[in-house]
Amino acid sequence: MTRAAALVFAWMLLLVSAPAAVAQPALWTVRAPHATLVLFGSVHLLPPGLDWEPPALAQALSKANEIWFELPIDAATAATAQQLALNRGVLPKGGNLFSRLKAQDAERLRAAGARVGIPPAMLASMRPWLAEVTLSLAQDSQAGGAASEGVDQQISDRAPATIQRRAFETASQQIDYLAAAPLDDQISSLAETIGEISDDPDIYRRVVNAWMTGDVATLQREALQPLAKASPRMYRRLISDRNQRWADVLARRLKGEGDIVVVVGTAHLLGPEGVPALLHDRGFDVEGPGFKARATP
Repeated sequence: MTRAAALVFAWMLLLVSAPAAVAQPALWTVRAPHATLVLFGSVHLLPPGLDWEPPALAQALSKANEIWFELPIDAATAATAQQLALNRGVLPKGGNLFSRLKAQDAERLRAAGARVGIPPAMLASMRPWLAEVTLSLAQDSQAGGAASEGVDQQISDRAPATIQRRAFETASQQIDYLAAAPLDDQISSLAETIGEISDDPDIYRRVVNAWMTGDVATLQREALQPLAKASPRMYRRLISDRNQRWADVLARRLKGEGDIVVVVGTAHLLGPEGVPALLHDRGFDVEGPGFKARATP
């Protein structure tokens, strides 16, 4: 699933010393004959006070006709997602997640829960996918991250009400990507996240620092490759298959007119299976990390 992307407070000291010329997140611009699309990668939870918005994004938002998010950014969608997570993420009475794991993974799950303040009894009642989400969110919160400070929420709050908001998916679809995944794949992905929490507490600093400075190579290594290695099928389900669907939607939209901004999780924009690359493969002119402008066919 989307990997944890918060940071420890000490990371802010590192950011102060980062070179100003590179200290801004990456974005990609896609041009068609009568439409322009700006793709920006989100970190869904951030600590308050970060100055992350690139001038090019602010300019794109000032003239955008519409903004696309993964999900609608509203209270109704959040409530629906929360209810669906409870309905589909809790084990039947008497079920125990720890009993479904290998002894070593069960012990690591207890340790990871203790590190981020999640009691074993709470984790025991969850299916693997919900346990993973819960652990990741708890670690984000412990590090100072908040959904209210996330890129999606901030952009939605700042954008004029006159700009049309659109979404690629519904809460039901997103929950289904997780809840309907094969049990073995859920467990493999959970084990990867447990390992990150227990063995690699600095991953937040590295990932968000890479995001803030537009270091897409580090983002690929830290945010994509671990999941692809731990559970290739979950990677396809959560990343590459969804990227293909979103690229198809955007390719159709680019046949029309207007200025469009797309804000989705950063992991969806990286590498040869990222949305910018997929639009490039479909014949569009893409500018941004890894691409040079060329004439649209």
